[in-house]
Amino acid sequence: MSARVPEERAPGRIGALPNLPVFHRLRGRKAVIAGASQSAAWKAELLAAAGAEVTVLAGHAAGARLFAGLDATVLPRGWAEADLAGAAIAIADLPGGEGALFAVAARRAGALVNLIDRPEASDFTFGTIVNRAPIVIGISTDGAAPMLGQAIRGLIESVLPRGLSRWAAAARRWRATLKAELPDFAARRAFWTRFTQRALAEADRAPTEADRAALIAGAGRAAPGRVLLVGAGPGDPELLTLRAARALRQATVILHDDLVGPDILDLARREARRIAVGKRGHGPSCRQSEIGALMVRLAREGEQVVRLKGGDPLVFGRAAEEIAACIAAGVEVGIVPGISAAQGAAAAMGRSLTERKLARRVQFVTGHGADGTLPRDIDWAAIAAPDATTALYMPRRTLAAFVAKARAAGLDPETPAVAVASATRPEQAHVAGPLRSLPALAATLDPAAPVIVLIGQAMRGVGCETRSTAEAA
Repeated sequence: MSARVPEERAPGRIGALPNLPVFHRLRGRKAVIAGASQSAAWKAELLAAAGAEVTVLAGHAAGARLFAGLDATVLPRGWAEADLAGAAIAIADLPGGEGALFAVAARRAGALVNLIDRPEASDFTFGTIVNRAPIVIGISTDGAAPMLGQAIRGLIESVLPRGLSRWAAAARRWRATLKAELPDFAARRAFWTRFTQRALAEADRAPTEADRAALIAGAGRAAPGRVLLVGAGPGDPELLTLRAARALRQATVILHDDLVGPDILDLARREARRIAVGKRGHGPSCRQSEIGALMVRLAREGEQVVRLKGGDPLVFGRAAEEIAACIAAGVEVGIVPGISAAQGAAAAMGRSLTERKLARRVQFVTGHGADGTLPRDIDWAAIAAPDATTALYMPRRTLAAFVAKARAAGLDPETPAVAVASATRPEQAHVAGPLRSLPALAATLDPAAPVIVLIGQAMRGVGCETRSTAEAA
């Protein structure tokens, strides 16, 4: 029996496209627009922005005023076939029969035709645009759902930093001489790999010649690792900052707390390693020294490390120790703040943390000291101030002691207080009542859920009930 001959499979085929997405170079070329409408004016502005020499045949003086201020030749008369000679693109917003005649004449002149709101009679259509020139993204629904296209543009706008345009412009400038400076192809590839990483990580600033020099110098070396402390927010993935979401997509390794949910980790790129470093109050945890050593080791190996912490890493997140570990090891470290649990809990309940004449300041206090007990250095006079909102973090085992000491310091036992479990998550629940009753009320919450306590007059009127985030919204 003969052996089977190995078969080479054809590469995957591109699925059917309703249109071919292309980018048409128009600088210095003629574009003609016939008719006057807001849509025609927008297209004239778009063509002028692309560098076309735009001629508008508005039909009448009133229509010509719609194009005021545009970099275009605007004539208050109708179109003639001679106007189309040499045009690369021709656009019309004209009644049906006249529009059809315009299309025939434009095609005879060699122009591509767009009849506004008549895609079936057009050679091309305009999509929705995200402009980060020289980066440009076009979005089309083939006319099926323009508002959906606009919504998609909004999503892209929200995650694509505006500063990327400056990095792309720098790439255009630098590319001209880079081949001479780095004749080796592998070195140039390493340069552009580092360039892309830096552009995405530092898009909020303009690149400099110092960046270029550093990228060239490092083109022959392995890319350096770095550590980014990132706030994951209180739990709802939609409360991540844009910068935090970008950091997750760029990370090669993510060291995360147990309280960071899977919905947030799912936002990371698929190839990223995810390592739980369990920081859970009063429970088994990785030692802080172990976490610091792991961050440093991974960064030294060239990894882009995200240390992902619940809430804000700068609020009881032991960020100072992790920053110090990186600095001591010579590892680059940055911080992306997050929405704190106090902010998330208050917002989910529809409450403000401050209120004129009632709550003039907010104080964040931990109920969990280094030895697991109530810290001994709490400023009890500040806690007892009637015009403060106190956010008490990690209060599970020490809440009764905290309430007793606060009352002894003079805090009114009838002061409104709320304990919130799993703030901003679908399973969020809260109990509310006077301060004196709070320890007993909080004991009814899920013992495995993270809890934050909010105390002060700003919490007055919160009902003693359990409800979900969706109900609160």
